[in-house]
Amino acid sequence: MSSPADASTLLDRHFLEVRARLLEVAATLDRLDRAQGDVSGDPRKDQLDRAIAMLADPEAGRAERLQRLFSRAYSEDWRSQMEL
Repeated sequence: MSSPADASTLLDRHFLEVRARLLEVAATLDRLDRAQGDVSGDPRKDQLDRAIAMLADPEAGRAERLQRLFSRAYSEDWRSQMEL
């Protein structure tokens, strides 16, 4: 069994990729701000705002919380809802 990488190694390995993704998110939000119209009532924009707040929260489990935010609740009849 391998031991987990230390924090410094993880930061070295992922910093540039994460930085690029954050810049992409920031650029998209800037484009939304400059675009005509208003999406403040759009539930997708609300999800994005909540997701950004989750990322800023230092509590562990951010990935799971984000996944749950963007996922549908489980339903026994999911096949019929998806028309499969």
